[in-house]
Parts: sequence; C-alpha cells; structure tokens
Amino acid sequence: MKINNVELKISAVRRSQYPEDGLPEFLLVGRSNVGKSSFINALVNRKNIARISSLPGKTQTLNFYLVNNAFYLVDVPGYGYAAVNRKVQEKFGKMIEEYLEKRSEMKRVFMLVDFRMRPTEDDLLMYHFLKYYNIPVTVVATKVDKVGASKKDKNKKAILDALDLVVGDELVLFSSVTKLGRDDILKQIESLTEETI
Repeated sequence: MKINNVELKISAVRRSQYPEDGLPEFLLVGRSNVGKSSFINALVNRKNIARISSLPGKTQTLNFYLVNNAFYLVDVPGYGYAAVNRKVQEKFGKMIEEYLEKRSEMKRVFMLVDFRMRPTEDDLLMYHFLKYYNIPVTVVATKVDKVGASKKDKNKKAILDALDLVVGDELVLFSSVTKLGRDDILKQIESLTEETI
C-alpha cells in the first residue's frame, strides 16, 4: 500500500465528535511511552504527523488520522502513566470504552507493547478488556531494534506466554527505525479495508 496523503482530521472527546463518513477505523492502544506516535509516523511514512512527546501521557483526545481518504488510524491516550492523576485516567478509560462499545467502523485494534520487557499488568488488563468486547487484536511489539539478536526469541516468547493470544490474534514485531513489520501491518489494513468497500 502506498501512502499518498494523511491528515489529522478530528480530535474527539465524545461520540458526537467522531467522523460520520463510515470509513474503516483501526484503533491504536498502548502504554504511555510505548511508541505509538513513532508507530503512526513510520506506518504513514511521515516524520511528524503524530507529535512525539518527551512527556508521556500527552495525548488526551481520540485522534482520527485520515489516510489516503480511505481509512482512519485512531490514536487514544496511553495508559499506565502514573503522573496522570486517577480522575484523568478514569476519563480516558470511559472515552475508550465509549468508542469500543458502539463503533461498528472499527475493524481491528493494534495493541502496542514494548518488546524490551514483559507485558505489564496494564497491558494484560487492556488485552482482556478488548477480548471482553470480542475485538480482533494484533499485538505490535515495538522497539525491536533495541534488542540484541540473542534475546529476540526469549522476549517474543515472554510476550506470547504473558498475553496467551486467542485464535485469530497475532503478534507482529515492529521497529519504527528499520521499518520491520510495517508491510505486515499495512497488508492487514489493506485486506480489512477492501472487505468493507
């Protein structure tokens, strides 16, 4: 898939602000600082369409990025960042839940985890939360380029053992530096986008 154009179309905090054009949507979830902005930028082949912040917890809205006028990447606030107070975390949770409950345009979730470490308690909670809604998930292990070749199999096994993926879900190893996994993700988006046309 060639990315011709991409723009941040809408930043929403409630359902009434979501796009109404019926295009397929792909939700991106992950802990603060897992590399969601880098993932978006690498995927759409732009340097800073998504702002990379040195401060985790910066995204506070659902950001709808329109790609090729054909589908949306939907970036949500990162979870598990202690400096964001509980009240704000609860607001984020409700925002994501509202989106998941009734959004028929949403075709798949890309759940980002850090390849350098075992999935956290927050990662496990998010995965089970998505499975509660019976949503298909691709787990994207980011920052693969930061792990030496000798540790890659061990780290991959740790992620698979912790999450215990259901049939139909899969793990994609990803690097925004080397672009490893980019084609796999774009192929998934392409096939799910074609199904809805």
